Amino acid sequence: MIVRIMGEGQVELADSHFAELNKLDDELLAEMESGDEQGFRRTLVALLGAVRELGEALPDDSLEPSELILPAPDATLEEVREMLDEQGLIPG
Repeated sequence: MIVRIMGEGQVELADSHFAELNKLDDELLAEMESGDEQGFRRTLVALLGAVRELGEALPDDSLEPSELILPAPDATLEEVREMLDEQGLIPG
């Protein structure tokens, strides 16, 4: 799956990594619902770091259709809230 991190670029990520990423996504949702700004920031950074670590960055000149778009590392809680659907940021 091709994942775009806003403001950074695209990463190709194997579907086998989504169970691990969903755990972080669930944490992020819980922190957003409780208004835990520090926890939200920590978990967002961890989620994006895991995507970078587990995936393979695509070249900057590659423009593949992104199947999943994640917020920039400096996104606010409100900006991320606008990106959510009922499953969070990561489907599944």
